[in-house]
Amino acid sequence: MSITATDVRDLRERTGAGMLDCKKALEENGGDIEKAIDWLRQKGLSKAAKKAGRVASEGTVASYIHGEGRVGVLVEVNSETDFVAKNEQFQSFVKDILLHVAAMNPLYVSSKEIPPEAIEKEKGVLRAKAIEEGKKPEFVDKIVDGQINKWCAEVCLMDQKFVKNPDVSISQLLTELIASIGENIVVRRFVRFELGEGIQKETKDFAAEVAEQLKG
Repeated sequence: MSITATDVRDLRERTGAGMLDCKKALEENGGDIEKAIDWLRQKGLSKAAKKAGRVASEGTVASYIHGEGRVGVLVEVNSETDFVAKNEQFQSFVKDILLHVAAMNPLYVSSKEIPPEAIEKEKGVLRAKAIEEGKKPEFVDKIVDGQINKWCAEVCLMDQKFVKNPDVSISQLLTELIASIGENIVVRRFVRFELGEGIQKETKDFAAEVAEQLKG
């Protein structure tokens, strides 16, 4: 596959890595920019990856109320300096995270936060379902492993597809911000409150509603 100068430039803008490293990453991954980003991070060539280990103790705690008090979200996002915490790009990211959490209702920031007992419980449900559907016993565990990975991606904020742009995950959005700002940024924690949970709109309708606000 032919790697264009535009491809290399786009990858550099998203990761902050050198031009030659970006070109090699694209060549090694068949021109797939998302795989190239992961490749750069694994090799420690992405500036975002290098900053990930630095302490982020500043930042902000922000809130969002949706639907006349129907849904409320609190989120803590950390930066290395107070200066960056006041940066317009940082503040815009925080707002996007608030609206995304309101729309998509993640349960955890990342898979590292999922309690082992929650995973085992979900595995039990999926295993019982697979057996009920008549799956062959020797294939059940493999099927469940694949489904549990999908479930983790659905309930973890960092793995969810961004409600404003489903082509990127929240993790990828964060990586781009880190590369652009030049500081480590961490989504530390969030909490989501919902009134009248039983009468809420379907998630997809609610997500579409919030996505319209994001576009504005």
